[in-house]
Amino acid sequence: MAYGEPSAQEVKDQKIYRTFGLTDAEYDQIVTHMDRLPNYVETGVFSVMWSEHCSYKSSRPVLRRFPTTGERVLQGPGENAGIVDIGDQLAVVFKMESHNHPTAIEPYQGAATGVGGIIRDVFTMGARPIALLNSLRFGTLEDAHNRYLFSHSVAGIGGYGNCIGIPTVGGEVVFDDRYSHNPLVNAMCVGVIVHDKIAKGTASGIGNPVLVVGAKTGRDGIHGATFASTQDPHAKERSAVQVGDPFMEKLLLEACLELIDTGKVVGIQDMGAAGLTSSSAEMASRAGSGLILDVSKVPVRETGMSPYEMMLSESQERMLVVMKRGEEDIAYRIFEKWGLEATVIGQVTDDGFLTIVDGEDIAAKMPVTALVDDAPIANRPSMRPTYLDTLEEVIPASLASTDLHHDLLALLSSPTIASKEWVYNQYDSMVRTETFVRPGSDAAVVGIPDSKKAIALVTDGNGRQVYLDPYEGGAMAVAEAARNLVCSGAKPLAITDCLNYGNPEKAEIFYQFERSIDGLSEACRVLDTPVIGGNVSLYNESHGIDIYPTPIVGMVGLIENREHITTSAVKYVGDVLLLLGEIQPQPKALAGSEYLAIKQPQNALSYAMPAIDLQKEKALQDVTLAAIQQGAVQAAHDLSDGGLLVALAEMGIDGGLGVTVTLPDTTDPLSLTALCFGEQPSRILLEVKPADVEHVQQLADKAGVTCMAIAKVTEQLHFEVQQNTKQILCATLEEITASWRDSIRRQMQ
Repeated sequence: MAYGEPSAQEVKDQKIYRTFGLTDAEYDQIVTHMDRLPNYVETGVFSVMWSEHCSYKSSRPVLRRFPTTGERVLQGPGENAGIVDIGDQLAVVFKMESHNHPTAIEPYQGAATGVGGIIRDVFTMGARPIALLNSLRFGTLEDAHNRYLFSHSVAGIGGYGNCIGIPTVGGEVVFDDRYSHNPLVNAMCVGVIVHDKIAKGTASGIGNPVLVVGAKTGRDGIHGATFASTQDPHAKERSAVQVGDPFMEKLLLEACLELIDTGKVVGIQDMGAAGLTSSSAEMASRAGSGLILDVSKVPVRETGMSPYEMMLSESQERMLVVMKRGEEDIAYRIFEKWGLEATVIGQVTDDGFLTIVDGEDIAAKMPVTALVDDAPIANRPSMRPTYLDTLEEVIPASLASTDLHHDLLALLSSPTIASKEWVYNQYDSMVRTETFVRPGSDAAVVGIPDSKKAIALVTDGNGRQVYLDPYEGGAMAVAEAARNLVCSGAKPLAITDCLNYGNPEKAEIFYQFERSIDGLSEACRVLDTPVIGGNVSLYNESHGIDIYPTPIVGMVGLIENREHITTSAVKYVGDVLLLLGEIQPQPKALAGSEYLAIKQPQNALSYAMPAIDLQKEKALQDVTLAAIQQGAVQAAHDLSDGGLLVALAEMGIDGGLGVTVTLPDTTDPLSLTALCFGEQPSRILLEVKPADVEHVQQLADKAGVTCMAIAKVTEQLHFEVQQNTKQILCATLEEITASWRDSIRRQMQ
């Protein structure tokens, strides 16, 4: 016992372990693994390693349902980030993670350090980060606290990414009261690497030195992993939020890449959640080795830090490195060159223990397998929510639009649909000058230096759809992400995910989780987009309210030839806009839509959604990609939030040209409303030159995909909708643009 800490007996008798988030049963398991009472430090280490955030004890069995292999997969789940091959000995490294709980109480630093952490996950694999994306969920902007969280989170994301010099090229933002007290901030980073430069997070080679590199260790972020594994974050937990330094991270990035390039690195890992504890234990676990660490040698920025504090600190911009024995001087020189510290604090052992010493004193000694491999699994009960059985199958005729013009403008000005320029104008999306499609199109596109290749990147998810049907909603999330990539001219390759859910101890919440995983998995199998990594964020519950089940899909696609890059903006007067997919959606397509959320918010989630046909989705995407690669497509845009008229309006707004829409006949006002604003999946709009229309229609017919000319691009700057030769909507381009572009800016003022 040291530093005035309770004795092992006091930890047991006073049940101090409960304050660390351990249950009585879990504590008893630790005693069994240790064959003695764990001391204070050991109890703290076990508590973070066995936390939901680090051990995935609720989700681990369910995550095994994901397809994780494929001909392009070089690294699947289990490492710091996943890797896919893009040919020519090049690969793309990417990962997405959440920083939800920290953002709820300290939005600037919570969001900023989320960005910093995901960047480290990518460059620790040896890859140079080339792009950042994010997926954000906040409460409605009428509430001042929501505006505070939103504005400071965006500032934190921009501040970190802009300073480190990595472009933030894409993302999405959704506003809904369900996220008012529990915002979601999911950050994604993408890097590029040559195959033979891939690094792993492993601690192998008996006697090899273990180094701490980068920033000094402080008391910030202690028990951050435990904090992220509970609901209702409060300001009293502010000390659990880390503080980031993007300028330090830039130096760390360059130093680590230079060090990896020497070929003298055995293993390297970011000190993320649980800091030195998780990085050391996980690296040893992967190698089947042990480690001995002397925390008295860890560079610190605060005095009197105990072994407990140093092991659990989540101070940012730090890495753990295992070097080949005798090559330490290489690390010293490189890190000194970059103005950083590299310090040997231990070595690899063959005893299978994580041993923590403080000079001459042994502070802790724990079996690595007990910390990592034997972490308990929580077999959560699962029960179908009763609300799913009360959803109505028929949309009432009273919900039909009585004013298409008014409803279109209302949808375009809805913050979830409206322009996100207020957000992404705070990000530097062009640094490195390889960004070919900036935020605002279906997907971002970033060039691969010294290559004709480019990669398309997207984040997507729809919590309302998953709430209404966890399985179908999960499948739709993957399908929409893939559709966005295809509309940009890319072949989808693989996904990373960020799985955001409420309290898994509630059987109905766990049902949402596992059924949506089933939907995600099936869509990944059909669309051939294996899951190569990700993150689970549970306990997103505050004030007794769980968020919508919100799985976010981060997907990467390959464009072999930059000439095939496609955007959503219409290009040429006289071109035809073809609608691929369902021409006449049933009224059921309005279920879960943004139209209903505006029209009848109190009952917006009362109706059952239509299912997705994944085989039709695959055919639709194949036709679209073939047409793009054959040079027949000028613009492409998927139909999602807001439906057909919103998608057509967005294409006109982006291109600065008029659009005249000719709708097929409908039987009643509700069917017309579904046609205009329904969110039936598996539909894409293509801008095609008149001479190419027949060719695209033949491609579609051959694949069994419905195709119909739905609109024309005009020089008159109007958005006009006709049916049966009758004009049923007419708005100026200026009018619809103002509704769409100014909405968030007005509300934030």
